[in-house]
Amino acid sequence: MREYLLTLCITAAVTYLLTGPVRKFAIVAGAMPEIRARDVHREPTPRLGGIAMFFGLCAGLLVADHLTNLSAVFENSNEPRALLSGAALIWLIGVLDDKFEIDALIKLGGQMIAAGVMVMQGLTILWLPIPGFGSVALTQWQGTLLTVALVVITINAVNFVDGLDGLAAGMVCIASAAFFLYAYRVWVSYGIEAAAPATLFAAILMGMCLGFLPHNMHPARIFMGDSGSMLIGLVLAAGAISITGQVDPDALKLFAGSEKAAVHQTVPVYIPLLLPLTIIAIPAADLVLAIVRRTWRGQSPFAADRGHLHHRLLEIGHSHSRAVLIMYFWSALIAFGALAYSVNSASMWIVLGVVFLSFIGLVLLLLPRFTPRAPRWAEAFVPPRYRRGVVAEPAATTPQTPSAEAAVESGPEAEEEPRTPVAAAVAGVNGATAIGARSRFLDRRKAGTSR
Repeated sequence: MREYLLTLCITAAVTYLLTGPVRKFAIVAGAMPEIRARDVHREPTPRLGGIAMFFGLCAGLLVADHLTNLSAVFENSNEPRALLSGAALIWLIGVLDDKFEIDALIKLGGQMIAAGVMVMQGLTILWLPIPGFGSVALTQWQGTLLTVALVVITINAVNFVDGLDGLAAGMVCIASAAFFLYAYRVWVSYGIEAAAPATLFAAILMGMCLGFLPHNMHPARIFMGDSGSMLIGLVLAAGAISITGQVDPDALKLFAGSEKAAVHQTVPVYIPLLLPLTIIAIPAADLVLAIVRRTWRGQSPFAADRGHLHHRLLEIGHSHSRAVLIMYFWSALIAFGALAYSVNSASMWIVLGVVFLSFIGLVLLLLPRFTPRAPRWAEAFVPPRYRRGVVAEPAATTPQTPSAEAAVESGPEAEEEPRTPVAAAVAGVNGATAIGARSRFLDRRKAGTSR
């Protein structure tokens, strides 16, 4: 566990320290697209954050290769090299898209090629545990097609949910934490060495997300872009493929009897077919709903719109930060609920706990539909909008300059107002680093210069 924590910390540190210089490089390179109609942010923000995340991935793999226990993963398996090859290819495609906006079909083809590269190096599904049938061996073509499909679905699910500051990185971090606990339990508790690569991938993925989040939380100073969202989606899918189709469920030996009975009983424990869909259930649901919605309207499934789940949360009245926290809550509930159910599927307390937390999540989800009022004695401790008898100030007091609070309270309707594009490398761009204001750099500039 110490070596996993060291790998996680090194990955997070490298990602965090490189994100600031990468942001400045993105501004110089012009990787700052104008505000689009579907965007939530108000100012042009540099992308290419995936560059820092990719180097964090490389640093994590390099450190793990030189550690006493984790080095055995590289000696006994070719999966880390397969992951690095596929990640490098998908990262390069993402960088080109962040800069030049390549076609969606080209990106889809690149995703399939990256998945094929990993398959060629041994990172593929070999068999599946099917309830009632036992372990079903897959042919080479079946394993390849299933692996490519799982990689493409996971990449696009993460990419689709990357619509609010810190949303994709936080949700994937939650999913990878649950996945790490699951894979570590399979490896250490049951002595199954085939689960070691997946455990390493999950630890590195957590480090990538944790290192990037301080720069990406609202208001974001840099976006991960497709170079980051597709990268973390591929790493998450690679870990799931590594443990799903290569660990024999009967090797867990949790139940006596035939192999069919063991597989049938260990379905909730092994979560074979739903992994990683259980840990990215929210992004996967958003992906399916987006495809159905766009196809029903006669649009391309890759056409962008403002109908994603996080957009709906903004429309019903949630603030940006609260919408992100609600998505975090549901992701953690599903991921760790499935993890707890896999540990003890016979416990009724786990089911009741998940139901109770789901009820709390629904209340939080529908909170803007209600207008709660605090009692008189508590009005001094709550925001003004929760106090009784509060009358809004006339708007005529500031006819020309609306306040910042009014701009925030306007909610999603403000996003429909025409926006003035802001060029790169000028004032108004979100902060220079994850900590500290950008204004201190402006005083050093000379009049008439571009920077």
